[in-house]
Amino acid sequence: MGLFKENPFGHILFLKLWLIRILGLMTHQRYKGFNKLEIEGSDILRELPETNVLFISNHQTYFADVVAMFHVFNASLSGRHDSIKNIGYLWSPKLNIYYVAAAETMRKSVLTKVLAYVGSVSIERTWRADGHDVNRSVKMSDITNIGVALDDGWVITFPQGTTTPWKPLRKGTAHIIKKFKPIVVPVVIDGFRRSFDKRGLRIKKKGILQSMVIKEPLQIDYDNESVDSIIEKLEYAIEQHPSFLKVIPKEEIAAYEEAHKDRKWRVKR
Repeated sequence: MGLFKENPFGHILFLKLWLIRILGLMTHQRYKGFNKLEIEGSDILRELPETNVLFISNHQTYFADVVAMFHVFNASLSGRHDSIKNIGYLWSPKLNIYYVAAAETMRKSVLTKVLAYVGSVSIERTWRADGHDVNRSVKMSDITNIGVALDDGWVITFPQGTTTPWKPLRKGTAHIIKKFKPIVVPVVIDGFRRSFDKRGLRIKKKGILQSMVIKEPLQIDYDNESVDSIIEKLEYAIEQHPSFLKVIPKEEIAAYEEAHKDRKWRVKR
């Protein structure tokens, strides 16, 4: 690797390499120490092509989820089976892993700017800005940048666009899938909301079992499936379809229903 070689977004790969190593060392104990991360399906990652892979996942914190994925993806590519033990995998990480994040979030502090340099594809949200609901047009440059990232490597996205569970998926994800035709790999996570604060930076509770399940790539007819059909398929794949509400622990049901009074359906008890 040349000392000043850049990726398509102008980020110097040598600097990105060391940022991943340092941040990986700083965060490893969050998943293999203070708390435990149970992994399933990491072998699937080794069968994927080098580029044009889109990971879709439910979302529980701003940053802890995606940092865990960086650990799991790189550990698997280095030969670990459902494990992130022995952090030697950080020495030679995959440098073309990206994640989609809200631009306003990634501009908030020095730390978020560092995290953005590691691999953020920052987009302007069309439905939310500065804590308020908005309704604005999609920036075509954002779509283009996601395409650039897919052309260069792997992209992680959280199609609900929020850390609140059971929210509808944004249809923009389906449009991206139809446009760029990536291999779509679902990831289901749990335990991060109990382990960390909303931002995923502060450890809220220790001794929590976190989990990450990597599923087989979805079968999608890019040309003939409708956007709504793809969205429903994604909802089932990341276990955020309304039908999954029936498995919520009883103690969480009342709080959820209070927060979503306007829903036409109710939790199956």
